[in-house]
Amino acid sequence: MDERDPQDEAAIGHGTEYGGVGHPEEDPRIHGERHPVARMIAIGVLAALIGTGITLLIDWFPEDGDTAASRIDTVYDVLLISSIPIFVLVMTVAIYSVVRFRAKPGDMSDGPPIHGNTRLEIIWVTIPFILVSALAIYGWIVLDDIEAKQPDEMVVRVTGQQFAWSFEYPQQRVRSTELVLPEDRPVLFGIRSRDVVHSFWVPEFRLKQDAVPGLTTHIRLTPDQVGRYQVVCAELCGLGHATMRQLVRVVPPDAFDSWLARRRERAAGGGGGAGGAGGGQAAAGETVFTDNGCGSCHTLSEAGTNGTVGPNLDNISRPNRAYVEESIVDPNAEVAEGFRRGIMPATFEDRLSPEELDALVEYLLEAQQ
Repeated sequence: MDERDPQDEAAIGHGTEYGGVGHPEEDPRIHGERHPVARMIAIGVLAALIGTGITLLIDWFPEDGDTAASRIDTVYDVLLISSIPIFVLVMTVAIYSVVRFRAKPGDMSDGPPIHGNTRLEIIWVTIPFILVSALAIYGWIVLDDIEAKQPDEMVVRVTGQQFAWSFEYPQQRVRSTELVLPEDRPVLFGIRSRDVVHSFWVPEFRLKQDAVPGLTTHIRLTPDQVGRYQVVCAELCGLGHATMRQLVRVVPPDAFDSWLARRRERAAGGGGGAGGAGGGQAAAGETVFTDNGCGSCHTLSEAGTNGTVGPNLDNISRPNRAYVEESIVDPNAEVAEGFRRGIMPATFEDRLSPEELDALVEYLLEAQQ
């Protein structure tokens, strides 16, 4: 009688070469699944189509405000159409594989012997390389077209500082804390910062550029929709970052010319400098107040501003020259109740000339009367 050890019988019956399975084709993780790759791809393609359709139905962008907006929107759509199916397909294959081919509870055996597939590896490296290269070339072509120099460009110098924007029109010899642009005229922005890194961005124009201390960066655009927008700082720049917004108005050319004339008239009426006294010095102080963006942080009825980042300048607690001057050049020496240290930049002593500082102090004191 042939007597066999029960353990040998078990070993013969189940096999040990393939982790407890006599034949690899009988492994329960692959048995009964004739076309797993086809099923995974089918599910991935269906999910990608649904995801892409939903994405294209969402209105991601604000209204168009310049000639570049529609082309930039198209770039985003192309990127979404290209990337979403790939992401969804890859994640579908990964999730399906984890769920379908996971080890059963208590199964501590080895998996089937699977080797690499050189052809597959070449394919999944080549296709993404070609796709990314094509998208990069397409994006470069669009950006190069947008940044091309245009005839009759108007230059606007943009200055960022904590926490305000100011604008200068060197060709027209006008300064303003409000950005006013003529419709359908190309604009070249020269962007700089007086303190930390800011980022000049008008969502309706789509284009965005950093303002870096010590550098002048540039963007070009042509506003083609009359309307009111906002300049937004898109770079965290301090405690008042969220309030660093300024009005942008795109107006017809005639209205722009009228605005320039009013600004020139106002500047001429400011008195020719801060050398005088009384009303002339206060008028020059209003120009200093406006050009340095003080109204974006402070309320001052005399200047028509309503900022809330800093104290209300209509009611200065101690309206005397020494206190007002110290509050400008050393704002952290004595902080008004209800406000925090470090909100107001401590750079105005270097930024303003002695004449400008005197004029600004005089203007603020006269506003109390």
